[in-house]
Amino acid sequence: MGPQSTPDLSTQASTLSLSTVAIIGLGTMGTGIAEVLTRAGREVIGIDTDEAAARHAVSALEAATARAVQRERLTERERRDALARFRTFTDLQAAADADLVIEVVPEDYELKRQVFAELDAVVRPDTILATGTNALSVTRLAADSPRPERVLGVHFFNPAPAMKLVEVVSSVLTAPTAVAAVTEFARDLGKDPIAVGDRPGFVADGLLFGYLNQAAAMYESKYATREDIDAAMRLGCGLPMGPLALLDLIGVDTARTVLEAMYAESQDRLHAPAPILGQLAEAGLTGRKAGRGFYTYDAPGGATAVPDAESPAAADEQAGGRSVTGVGVAGSGTMASGIAEVFAKAGFKVVLAARSLEKAEKAKARIAKSLGRSVDKGRMSAEARDAALAAVTPAGSLDAFADVDLAVEAVAEDLAVKQELFKTLDKVCKPGAVLATTTSSLPVVACARATSRPQDVIGMHFFNPAPAMKLVEVVRTVLTADDVHATVRAVCAKVRKHPVDCGDRAGFIVNALLFPYLNNAIKMVEEHYATLDDIDAAMKLGGGYPMGPFELLDVVGLDVSLAIEKVLHAEFRDPGLAPAPLLEHLVAAGCLGRKTGRGFREYARR
Repeated sequence: MGPQSTPDLSTQASTLSLSTVAIIGLGTMGTGIAEVLTRAGREVIGIDTDEAAARHAVSALEAATARAVQRERLTERERRDALARFRTFTDLQAAADADLVIEVVPEDYELKRQVFAELDAVVRPDTILATGTNALSVTRLAADSPRPERVLGVHFFNPAPAMKLVEVVSSVLTAPTAVAAVTEFARDLGKDPIAVGDRPGFVADGLLFGYLNQAAAMYESKYATREDIDAAMRLGCGLPMGPLALLDLIGVDTARTVLEAMYAESQDRLHAPAPILGQLAEAGLTGRKAGRGFYTYDAPGGATAVPDAESPAAADEQAGGRSVTGVGVAGSGTMASGIAEVFAKAGFKVVLAARSLEKAEKAKARIAKSLGRSVDKGRMSAEARDAALAAVTPAGSLDAFADVDLAVEAVAEDLAVKQELFKTLDKVCKPGAVLATTTSSLPVVACARATSRPQDVIGMHFFNPAPAMKLVEVVRTVLTADDVHATVRAVCAKVRKHPVDCGDRAGFIVNALLFPYLNNAIKMVEEHYATLDDIDAAMKLGGGYPMGPFELLDVVGLDVSLAIEKVLHAEFRDPGLAPAPLLEHLVAAGCLGRKTGRGFREYARR
C-alpha cells in the first residue's frame, strides 16, 4: 500500500488531537469551516494571499457568531473565545505549527499542487495535509508529495456550519492512521464522517452533479422553464432547492469543473457537461456570486432572485378555459381515492367509478378514513369532512361519467389497459369534456389516439399521496387544445396544487431527473465503492434529501422503479440510462421493497 510505515505519522496520527488547524483559502467554504472549528474549540490559522479575503473572513465569523448569540446558541463569552481562536495570515509559513492543514483554494490542480509543495517544506513531518476538493484526484496530489501517506481529502458541504456530512477521502497511498485521526476529528466537530475512496465527486457530489447536469440539459432543450423544473423537484421530491437554483448557489463554473472530472473518468454521457454550463461560465454568469446565472439576483453574492426577461408573466389561469363542476375519477386504488379526495375537498362533485360498485364503495371508505384522520389532527372540521364525503358518488361503471366535465383515469400503469379505458371514455363522456391520464411513464398521445377527440386529452400526473403532495405535472401532447391546457391549470389552482408544464416524453420532469440518480446510486453499490448506509447518509446529510436513494427505492417499489428506468432507456437511447443489473436481479428474485418485506434492505413483516 505504499509508504504507510513512516514512523512519524503511523506512530502518532492515531493519538493526535489535531488541536491546531490551518485553513488555506478563506472563501465561503474556508470561512465556514473556520466557524465550525473555532466554535468547537480548535485554534484556527486562516491563510489567504488576498488580505481583503482574510478581512472578510473575520467579518463573516464575527457576524455569524453574533447571530448565534442572538439565537442563544452561544454565550457572549463563548463568542469572544471563538473569535480569539481565529488568526489570519497571508503567508503559508503561518501553517508551521498546524496539526492538520485543510486547503480549500479554487478547483485548479496546478494551484493545489503548488500549495501542497510549499506546505511540505513548512509543516512538521506528522502534520496531516487535507484537500477540500470534490472533483480533482486526491491520489494525484498525494503522489506528487514527498510524504503521500499523510495526504487525504476532507470534503465539507456548504454551508459548513449547518451541513452534517464530511467525506473523508483516502487514496491507495494514505496511511490508515491518518484516516482514523481525521475521522475522529470530524466526529469531535459534531459531524457525521463517511470514509470513501478517491473518485471524482466521491459519493454525494458523484450522485448530485449528474442530476444537476441533466436538469441543466432539460432547461437548455426548452422542455420546461427553470421555474417549473425547480418547483417540480422541490414539490415532487421534497428537496430543499431546485436543481437550477442549486447550480447558481454552488457556482456554474464549479459544477462544470466537477462534471468534467467525472466525465473524464466515467465517459458516461450523463456526466458530459451540458453546453449551457460552459456558455454561462464563459460569459461570467456563474450564479449567485456573479449576480446572475440561471436566475438573476439582487446583487453579486445576493441570495434573492429578482424578475428578469425569463420570469413568467402573471396570467389569469381561467382565461380561455372550459367550465368544470363535475369530475369523474376512474380507478379504485390508493391514487384514485386520493385524487377523488382532492377534488371533493375543493368543492367539486365527484363520481368515483371502479370495475364494480363494491370496489368503488371500498375506495370511498378509504376516503372517509383519510378525511377522518384530517379531522382528528385538526386540519379540517367535521362539517367539512361530511360535505367532502357527500360530494363523492361511487359507481360500478364508467357510464356514470356521462355528465362530468373532467374525467381523470388512475388505473394500472399498462398502456393497453389505459387505451381501452380511453375508448370507453370517448363513447361515454359528453362532447367538450376534458379527458386526463395520471400516467407517470407512458405516452399521453397514445391514450389520446385511442379516442376520436385527441385534442381533449391531457396528462395530469399527481404524486402519491395525492392529498398531501402539492405538485401536478400537466402534460400536453402535440394534439392537446389550448383551452384544455388552460382548463387543467385552472382546475389545479382550485384544488390548491402547483401545476408545472411538461411535454409528452418519458418521465416528464420529476421521474426523468429522479430515476437516473437512483440508478447511479445502485451502480455505486455494484462497484463496491460505498455501502447502502453510507450512500443514504451522504444524500440526506450532504444533499438535504428527505430520504436516501435506497430508502426511496424500497418505498417506491423496485419493480415500479425498474419499469420507469426501462421506459427512460427506451425513449432516450442513452447507455447511461440502462437499468443497473443489480436492480434487475432483485426484481427477478421477487425482492420488490417494503411491499414484499425485502428490497435493498429487509423489513419486518406486519
